Amino acid sequence: MTQAPPSPEPSAVTHPDGRVSLAEGTSMPESPYVNGDLQPVPMARRTWGTGSFTALWVSMSVSIPAWTLASGLIAAGMDWRQAMLAVVLGNLVVLLPMVLTGHAGAKYGIPFPVFARASFGLRGANLPALLRGAVACGWFGIQTWVGGQGVYVLAGRLFGDAWLDAPAVGGNPWTLWLSFAVFWVVQVVIILWGMEGVRKVQVWAAPMMIVGGAALLVWMAAEAGGPGAMLAGDPGGLDWGPSFWALFFPSLMGVIGYWATLTLNISDFTRFSASQRAQVMGQSLGLPTTMTLFSLLAVMVTAGTAAVYGEPLWNPIDIVARMGSGLGLLFAIFIVLLATVSTNIAANLVGPAYDLANLAPRLISFRTGAIITCFLGVLIFPWKLLENESVYIFTWLGTVGGVLGTVAGILLADYWVVRRTRLDLPGLYTRGSEYWYRGGWNWRALAAFGSGALLAVGGSYSAVDADTGAKLGPFPADGLIPPLAPLADYGWVIGLVSAFLVYWALNLVSPVRARRAADAPEAARS
Repeated sequence: MTQAPPSPEPSAVTHPDGRVSLAEGTSMPESPYVNGDLQPVPMARRTWGTGSFTALWVSMSVSIPAWTLASGLIAAGMDWRQAMLAVVLGNLVVLLPMVLTGHAGAKYGIPFPVFARASFGLRGANLPALLRGAVACGWFGIQTWVGGQGVYVLAGRLFGDAWLDAPAVGGNPWTLWLSFAVFWVVQVVIILWGMEGVRKVQVWAAPMMIVGGAALLVWMAAEAGGPGAMLAGDPGGLDWGPSFWALFFPSLMGVIGYWATLTLNISDFTRFSASQRAQVMGQSLGLPTTMTLFSLLAVMVTAGTAAVYGEPLWNPIDIVARMGSGLGLLFAIFIVLLATVSTNIAANLVGPAYDLANLAPRLISFRTGAIITCFLGVLIFPWKLLENESVYIFTWLGTVGGVLGTVAGILLADYWVVRRTRLDLPGLYTRGSEYWYRGGWNWRALAAFGSGALLAVGGSYSAVDADTGAKLGPFPADGLIPPLAPLADYGWVIGLVSAFLVYWALNLVSPVRARRAADAPEAARS
């Protein structure tokens, strides 16, 4: 029998526009660090243009969490101008690391876990990947439960009280469990379609959600007696004095932290970019513009509810429930469900699918990782977690979110400052390459991660109920490390900046030998 000729040795090709791919007809051989989903995307499949990235951000920004992020500032006492200042500034700040980390995906066609190998090592990349995946799994479960509640309400309008008052199983009507399962299955079907399916859902969903939000604004304006009444503000609200600024900076950190996980794994999407310009322009047009317009819509509607109902309603579910029109309510709930599906898949399912595939590439594909994420989202019992939101969201997710800021700082320092955007593409998949470091781990990244995480979350504290004096979380009231408590409200930024500086300093003091050797011929040519 004649043996098939060996496949060509994988090598990187730099294209005229600066993007890098493996030579045509080659791929990385199967190994413990490679599978089909982690391979660099071939040039022929890098088809996402500016419109695709804009639609991605429209669909992720037009969502229930984004709505409540903005409207919650009104409920906290800000007027619409103050709330918009926090939202606009926060999204402009977070856009910079988003575009900078997205550069690696667009240039080399690699997902986040492979990108993280450059700084953490081939094995060490599993640490940030699993941390980011854990947060996403938690959010996926919660969003799916919220979406299931939307299906339950929608079906209740169609089928009546028999659906809403069904016998309870496990503390909830069995129809609610069924609604949760239906919503879960819909997301599984979409993710099994693959990344192209995700893109098509985003493109189709984005304009629908904008139309729905605008319709809600028109309805609320009519109820309030016009835009002037909606924006009149609360005479007893915050002025621009010290009380406002005391609320502004923690709110600004909340807006920045809202997209903390996407600043890490945005390369999961930009790896499909048709050009570097497409991801930069698409993100620059999509993220700040959409978040600004949608947040303005949210704060205007919330301000309108204060004028109409005497109190600000910051949850859109509560607002649409006040609608007298059955048809209007059905349409509003449909838009809410569409927004939840679109956001949940893009923000909370794609990332951990790649993260789990990186853990065991031979056993776990992108689709397998997505299915595992879907099941983990159920196994965390989101209906139980939502019973104590202060502990779950503000303790676990908030703490891990602060830790993720340190990962972003390390990625940015390594890619932009230490390596100046130059990566050895085959080496990211090869044991023994410069990214193997020592046993697959880069001690510099671990040291920067540890110091950044300490500063970011070491001062974590639990708020105290003003009426009862009871703690609202598991941390000491004065912080785990009291001197660091003032930093806790700025965890993501503190983690990013400190890890960036520590990692940069360690590479100056103890540069990687392979990197030094690689820089020598480059310096000789320049």
